Amino acid sequence: MPSPPVHGFAGSVLATLLVLSMGWVQGETARRDQAQAQSKPPAMGAESGIGQLTPHAPAGYVGSQACAACHATTLADWQGSDHAKAMAVATPQSVLGDFSDIAIAHHGETARFRREGERFLVETQGKDGKPATVAISHSFGWRPLQQYLVTFPDGRLQALPWAWDTRPRAQGGQRWFHVYGDQSIPPGDALHWTGRMQNWNFMCAECHSTAVKKGYDAASDRFRTTYSEVSIGCESCHGPGAGHLAWAAAGRTGDPGLKGFEAAAARRRAVDWTPDPATGSPAAPVARPPGDEVEMCARCHQRRGTISEDWKPGRSIVDTHLPALLTSGLFEADGQMIDEVFTDQTFRQSKMYAKGVICSDCHDVHSGRLKAEAPLVCSQCHDQQRFAAATHTGHQPGRGAPDCITCHMPARTYMVVDTRHDHSFRIPRPDLTVSLGVPNSCTSCHADKPAQWAAEAVVAWHGPARRGFQDHARTFHDARRGDPAARAPLIALASNPQIPAIVRATAQSELGRLPAIASEGVIRLGLDDPDPIMRIAALRNLSPQPAEIRLRWAQERLADPVLGVRIEAAQALADISPEAVPEPVRGQLTRAFAEFEAAQALNADRPEARAALALHLIRRGRPDAAEAELRAGLALDPAAVAAAAGDRGRAEGTLSASRARPRAGAAASLSRGAGEPRFGLAARPARCATGLCPWRGAAIARPAGTGTSGPAQRASGQPFRCGPARRAAVRRAGAARPRRRRGPRWSPLTPAPGRRRTGAPRREAGAPMRRRASQPRPRRVSLQSRRWISLSFQVLSNQGSSGPSSRNSMFQPLPRQLTCRES
Repeated sequence: MPSPPVHGFAGSVLATLLVLSMGWVQGETARRDQAQAQSKPPAMGAESGIGQLTPHAPAGYVGSQACAACHATTLADWQGSDHAKAMAVATPQSVLGDFSDIAIAHHGETARFRREGERFLVETQGKDGKPATVAISHSFGWRPLQQYLVTFPDGRLQALPWAWDTRPRAQGGQRWFHVYGDQSIPPGDALHWTGRMQNWNFMCAECHSTAVKKGYDAASDRFRTTYSEVSIGCESCHGPGAGHLAWAAAGRTGDPGLKGFEAAAARRRAVDWTPDPATGSPAAPVARPPGDEVEMCARCHQRRGTISEDWKPGRSIVDTHLPALLTSGLFEADGQMIDEVFTDQTFRQSKMYAKGVICSDCHDVHSGRLKAEAPLVCSQCHDQQRFAAATHTGHQPGRGAPDCITCHMPARTYMVVDTRHDHSFRIPRPDLTVSLGVPNSCTSCHADKPAQWAAEAVVAWHGPARRGFQDHARTFHDARRGDPAARAPLIALASNPQIPAIVRATAQSELGRLPAIASEGVIRLGLDDPDPIMRIAALRNLSPQPAEIRLRWAQERLADPVLGVRIEAAQALADISPEAVPEPVRGQLTRAFAEFEAAQALNADRPEARAALALHLIRRGRPDAAEAELRAGLALDPAAVAAAAGDRGRAEGTLSASRARPRAGAAASLSRGAGEPRFGLAARPARCATGLCPWRGAAIARPAGTGTSGPAQRASGQPFRCGPARRAAVRRAGAARPRRRRGPRWSPLTPAPGRRRTGAPRREAGAPMRRRASQPRPRRVSLQSRRWISLSFQVLSNQGSSGPSSRNSMFQPLPRQLTCRES
């Protein structure tokens, strides 16, 4: 099965990591009883730091305790919420775990939890694999589990893998456990508690504290992360409150909508959710304004990557973050969640979202609790008697009968004990389990029955025709398999404005693996779509187009009001020189380039961001700056590069040799050659003399036996081309000639010096090589490079190059869960 192409930031990261690897080839607290642990929250106030303003709070922030004078009831509700206890300074009041000298073991790794006065200590495996004793600096969350953070001298906070199960003992709680269950995480693994995938500053901070500024200093590789208060306070959602306090003190005069705040989430107009007697559900939808409450909640309840810290309520989520699409590994083909995707993307697929439902229709925004006990919360809008009847559920009402939540919000358990519900509110489809292998609610309860049994039961109750709001499972399943028959359904999905935007954008993205002239109309339509995520997906599909077409189609997006769109436009046009375009496009292009670079600089603590920026700089014709970023990426994560190269010295030698090559000048004009693929891995001749050509060539080559082709090559269908000087040098070095391209895929490279095709005329010694005009230029990669390529793929596979399971990540998931949980 062909591997899927990778798009957007995820694609840049994966592609560039290939370039990087191949080129450098380098407690006194006794056990609390269950009732106390579950019903009595940690004490609030200065000791735990909750609600208190910190000395390094940004200007305009006042802290949640400042709201008590006017909003005492609301503040009390918040104090009992998961948000208020998302993080706290480690004190006897906030730490729930048993630190009375308890020892446990997991896959040969041991841990001992003890207390010295006010200090909570853990003896466990350190970064080097040897036993180490660390002090807990913060508690992290509180139900159904509580994790603990350790602060290091360089400002890093790391999440320990040992967590306290805060559930009652009767439910299996009140115990220590390892958040990776049966998996073993050795030292050096990115998911080891000392590794970068357990780093609070990047992975968790933004969604567990208020007004976070990461404060990474790239020069010293240190963090000075600050926040206005340690947990998720009032100003996390409302923005800085100083203006609101001034508004109240002045007699509440002024804008009644903003009430002194800088900004506010857009409000939905009045809506009547009274059930229609004919259907048992509300009849009329309500328009959803941009920047509404769902956009505000999505900032943390969504799988995404951060591109800006300048968030304000009322802004589109894509103005500060790049959401993940319904990609393989994160979501099933029908859109159900697989990895930790934090609710938002599943909700956006739902009929409820399409009709204008928002989070606070079901959840109290301050306490976080449901407005009614499930499934009574559904009866706010739906006829309870109608939907609880056997004619609807197929089960007789009564104790043990399934309810709305059981059937329409299937659950998955993360981090051993944390159960989360899918919010796509889908109709159970056991028939899709039979045909596609996706899970379904029926057999999650009837685990002893096959899916075919459940599918036949549904047919008996409701007839053979299956209806539902989500109807894209087959299309996405076929697209992931690379089946050309999926192209037409994908075009239909991407073109239908009645389909949720998250689904249309995913369809647009999937079309990238099935390029055709028929898809171009969908791309152009997507570039003008009102939803920014559609515009982003369309921009990602521009890579195979020549530079002139890319500029003509994407230049309006350089002035898009949404930052995420402008950044994608910068990616699509990275090989175009601002000097080659007229004003005002020149200024817009220059600004978009700067915004892309700023987004990567924000995440300069991540080797993938360094590599993404390096690749962008390569395409812009700035090899020296690109090299500096690649070196910085190596310094941040030398393991993958060193393993791929065999040793660092060899990588340094290769780099030096590459720098010695002649370099091209400024970017070529728009009229030169066809457009290079989006990630710059298949370069035009004018780009080949930048000194980084060997890395680009290695990155798109397919190593023998891996079954994987380069993402850029796969997306573009174009052969890799080098300049004449490079080709001559490779010939002189006796490089092997790869097999000829046959059909839509590239054949593995095999060393075959001197080999000729059957029936081809023999070339006389010393005669120039000749080729037919219609024949693609052959790619030539040295035997040494081929060996590095193979090693690189192995390293990236072993290290999970597709990325962590993380809220703050756009990548495909590892088959292991990240220990940063949703609040």
